[in-house]
Amino acid sequence: MNRRTFLASSSVALLGTGCTVDRGMQSKSVAGGSSRKITLKLATSWPAHFPIMGTVLERFVERVKVASNNTLIIKLYPKNTLIPALAVFDAASTGQIDAFHSGPYYWKGKNSAFSLFSGLPFGTTEAELNAWMHYGDGLKLWRELYARYNLYPFLGGNTSNQMGGWFRKPIEKVEDLQGLKMRIPGLGGEVMAKLGVNPILLPAGEIFTALERGTIDATEWVGPALDKRMGFAKVAKYYYSGWHEPGSTIELTFNKQSFEKLSDSHKAIIEAASAEMNAHMTYEFQAQNALALQELKKENIELRKFSKPIIDAAKVALKDVLDELSSKNSDFKKVLENYLAFSKTNSEWTKLGLQNYLEFRS
Repeated sequence: MNRRTFLASSSVALLGTGCTVDRGMQSKSVAGGSSRKITLKLATSWPAHFPIMGTVLERFVERVKVASNNTLIIKLYPKNTLIPALAVFDAASTGQIDAFHSGPYYWKGKNSAFSLFSGLPFGTTEAELNAWMHYGDGLKLWRELYARYNLYPFLGGNTSNQMGGWFRKPIEKVEDLQGLKMRIPGLGGEVMAKLGVNPILLPAGEIFTALERGTIDATEWVGPALDKRMGFAKVAKYYYSGWHEPGSTIELTFNKQSFEKLSDSHKAIIEAASAEMNAHMTYEFQAQNALALQELKKENIELRKFSKPIIDAAKVALKDVLDELSSKNSDFKKVLENYLAFSKTNSEWTKLGLQNYLEFRS
């Protein structure tokens, strides 16, 4: 009777956070103990089987299943099948789901400091950002802030350097940005707002239609691989290289209670599989962007760079944005100062090594 009572109470406790126990699949003895099958609910901000960001996540789910010998199952819910695309943060925070896969800058309305964990305009590359996360204080600071929302984040991918966006008309000077309606999130959107743009946040599935119908005049998304699949070249001719997202973090974030209830071995499996996912997403974006660029060049588009006056104005606007957010939010100020200190040392090495090499190669 005591054993049955214990199992029942354990199941109720786990169900309270969305984490379910399959009592019908208890194994015998594993390393001197017992193991139960755990099922976690994970919602995403991407459509089902979404290229790269979605498919790499599916691979992560399979890796966790195999590595755990089928004792840890993660059930995926693509955007809007269980939770709306931009409601996954709140759903995980309250325990409606166990985890989500999305981008930290989507939640800047809750705490502006969250934007910094996605990266910074004119800031770190994906390699530098990952270095700050793992060998600086990035991941520690991120987890401290997310803990207030009962959340525990992991690095769940990186988009590498993103393109500057698709525009229906050429952008040659700052004045051309005045009144422009553009889908652009995060700190990049706030910088653009300083330059006269009206930034709009839209989930992936709504961007093409908004651009086609003229609801927006421009959009950034990711890079050639995903942009080509979105069909932006059909409705916008001018494709600009980017500065606003030099290497954006994709997050794999758990409800803190759900994660803490897992065994040490299950926690270790998630940590290892998420690290693999973070790496593979970066590699696949590099490979697929290169191939997609060759295809896009066959279409009736113009590949462009923003003019120096626009870039100079964007850098001034960025400083204003960072100063304003730092004055309003001590969390933002703390994270930014840590980020910039780490970035200063890294950028010196990147300039000496990678930047000079790329100049030599070109």
